[in-house]
Amino acid sequence: MNNNWEYKKIGDICIVERGGSPRPINQFITDDENGINWIKIGDTTESMYITETAQKIKPEGMKKSRYVQPGDFLLSNSMSFGRPYILKIDGCIHDGWLVLRDKDDLFDKRFLYYYLSSKTTYEKFKSMAVGGVVNNLNSEMVRKVDVPIPSKMEQAKTADVLDKLNSVIVMYQQEIQKLDKLIQARFVEMFGDPIINNMSWPESTIGDGCFVTKLAGFEYSKYIEYDDTGDVVMVKAQNVKNGTLNRKDLSFISNEVSDALPRSQLLPGDVVMTYVGANIGDVALIDDKYKYHLAPNVAKIRVDAKIYNSVYFMYMLMFLNSYIVKNSADTAKAALGMERIRKLKVFIPTYDLQNQFAAFVQQVNKSKFEIQKSLEKTQLLFDSLMQEYFG
Repeated sequence: MNNNWEYKKIGDICIVERGGSPRPINQFITDDENGINWIKIGDTTESMYITETAQKIKPEGMKKSRYVQPGDFLLSNSMSFGRPYILKIDGCIHDGWLVLRDKDDLFDKRFLYYYLSSKTTYEKFKSMAVGGVVNNLNSEMVRKVDVPIPSKMEQAKTADVLDKLNSVIVMYQQEIQKLDKLIQARFVEMFGDPIINNMSWPESTIGDGCFVTKLAGFEYSKYIEYDDTGDVVMVKAQNVKNGTLNRKDLSFISNEVSDALPRSQLLPGDVVMTYVGANIGDVALIDDKYKYHLAPNVAKIRVDAKIYNSVYFMYMLMFLNSYIVKNSADTAKAALGMERIRKLKVFIPTYDLQNQFAAFVQQVNKSKFEIQKSLEKTQLLFDSLMQEYFG
């Protein structure tokens, strides 16, 4: 943190408003006969900007909303505890947002964005958030947070450095996404559309050729206590995403605890699938980098190696995600029981073709590995500078 910077309370220099506070209809401004941009959290991306919306709504149809304009900051008031976005458009919002407006034009907006999205600010927001099932931020909490106000020139210089690194990070991420799309295109070329099985491969169910299980609730409560270090990585739902094991915020248990629960131990080649929550149906393949064990909300699928190549099988499940989600239990909280997973339909191409696909994935993953190393190196530098500036 730069100790030479002046700090003030956000509320002393910025307008902070609740998203749902109503405004008179005549304050909504639009020349579009289709209506006003209706800005929802679902319209956001990893970018710092919100540039478009999926929906518009007529001013007279708005019962409870707030008009926002380009340059305003929107902060999510729950779940991500103040994740900021800069508006490039005008529109209206509901009460899932807080609005922050630099009333005296004190900030380079990029500088303020980076400060608001820093780990330090996130932890402040998180510590203040209150509520019931989901913790919530309110405008008064945000107003109490200190914010640095260096000169506009220094703000721009800081933001320029972070922008350059961020653009490199985005470039590497896009290269990885292109390689992921290449794998998907190759899968469809070799096996067709997995949803409709348009190449008429023999069909089966997961349970007919795989062992499916989970960590039982009583096993978790009796045996499991997470540590920050240890022998065995617990694979939690947050570690399973788009065919990849995310190794951020890992939790560990000892070998002794893992060995006491052999049914839920994981081996290289096992496929894991999240079966509860927003990311239901996400899958990943267990590698040999660590020893692994199932955590709650993640199922183990151990394939019969005589029927399936596990690399092919994992990608098949990834591309069947919409079908898997559709077959989750129709409850307030989407869920897939083990029996539902066992009954999911899959198809079985020739083993030789599965192996050819796995070999192609292996070659592509070599390129992904090199890009991923560069991405992680750049991300580490970006994070260290964020800590230096705002930590």
